[in-house]
Amino acid sequence: MTVLKKEITTREDIQLLVDQFYTKIREDQQVGPVFDAVIRDQWPQHLEKMYRFWETVLLGNHTYFGSPFPPHAKLPISGPHFDTWLRLWQETIDTYFQGPKAEEAKWRAEKMAAMFLSKIDYYRDTGKTPLI
Repeated sequence: MTVLKKEITTREDIQLLVDQFYTKIREDQQVGPVFDAVIRDQWPQHLEKMYRFWETVLLGNHTYFGSPFPPHAKLPISGPHFDTWLRLWQETIDTYFQGPKAEEAKWRAEKMAAMFLSKIDYYRDTGKTPLI
């Protein structure tokens, strides 16, 4: 089955991206257990938060308020986890989308992964706690 690729332009596009991405995340042997251990039975709430986050980042509709890093600060994750997360994100985008917003979504995820990993390492090495 061939999927017609489209631009990311609507909340529905964001929902498709997030839903398909997290389906892959949950099936992945490396990152799936980390997500499931933290999110447990709160997947609908987590997905809704991710819709709002990516809608704000990619479409400029300010529906997400908060700080995305602190919940990740103490997770038992490292570089390979972020590599897998990025690979699954990029594969999902490449399967369903094309165009400038798709490229922006990949670029932003790369920058976010690098920043999160750097901050996690910093807090792990120093024993400090991030500001909320």
